[in-house]
Amino acid sequence: MEFIQEVLTMEKLGSFIKATGSYTPDRVVFNSELETLLDTTDEWIRKRCGIAKRYWAEQTETTSDLAYQASLKALEKANIEKQEIDMIILATVTPDHEFPGTACFLQGKLDLPGIPAIDVRQQCSGFIYALSQADLYLRTGDYRTVLLVCAELHSKCLDLSPRGRNVSILFGDGAAAMILQQTEEANRGVLSTHIMSDGSHAKQLWCPAPGNGHVSAARIDAAMLEQGLQFPHMNGRAIFTHAVRQMSQELLHCLKQNSKTIDEVDLIFFHQANLRICEAVGKLLEIDPAKIYNTIEEYGNTTAATLPLGIDHAVKSGALKKGMLIATVAFGSGFTWGSAMLRW
Repeated sequence: MEFIQEVLTMEKLGSFIKATGSYTPDRVVFNSELETLLDTTDEWIRKRCGIAKRYWAEQTETTSDLAYQASLKALEKANIEKQEIDMIILATVTPDHEFPGTACFLQGKLDLPGIPAIDVRQQCSGFIYALSQADLYLRTGDYRTVLLVCAELHSKCLDLSPRGRNVSILFGDGAAAMILQQTEEANRGVLSTHIMSDGSHAKQLWCPAPGNGHVSAARIDAAMLEQGLQFPHMNGRAIFTHAVRQMSQELLHCLKQNSKTIDEVDLIFFHQANLRICEAVGKLLEIDPAKIYNTIEEYGNTTAATLPLGIDHAVKSGALKKGMLIATVAFGSGFTWGSAMLRW
């Protein structure tokens, strides 16, 4: 009987996003600043990926610092006390340290001992993976308020030489937070989440070192440093091809699961890895460009933070209004991908 009651409770409860907040560092890095470092041009960067600028943190800032600032903004907008939070879920691929998880460092800065703090390491799909967890925990009825944070500090992890040009032009720093709470209202908040992966492509976009997967006894050595294995490596052509295919299919899957059409969706948030990818998906599915909300020109690729940054940006700009139906789709390293549909 207890199991049946738990199932009935999950079917009755849902989750909704009460408030959003975001934070970007003060330092703005325009393409012109990268021209000498990376032997490139503003025109080449804009044409290749659609980025005009990005934000980079100061040397004294950490990923959990960015997450903390975004969390404070979300709490302020939600108009709740931090003590109401009973779970923290943080998605990042650029942690403060290898261990413990960055969620624990954020928890310490928020001074919220005694509640679970969970790290999600699913790269560009981190937000949707984290959202799916938050939604499920809230549906169980055991938790009422979840702080979901996505934060990235890429600027300390990039090869800022011509060797790293194809990757280093893409990434920016930033964080976004959401306060999710339970709801019993039908057709409100998170309507569905869908997460997938295919590890056979894990080395198409990865950071080889340091790590325990090397034949060498060392997790990192001088030879690895000389080869630049401590920096991200990407097969750009493979990423582009798979991203367009998987994001297109995933959006259609999300629509089908919710018995919706593209025409019924008010705004679509694609992961902002490359403007050309978003445009290719839009063209393939014949989506009205006005429905696709792009922020890559301003932020660059902030990996896990990209989708919630875009959502918060849309809220602030007035583009995202209460009652709107929105879809979010991501694809990234792993390969991982996923989607979510929400009634704002």
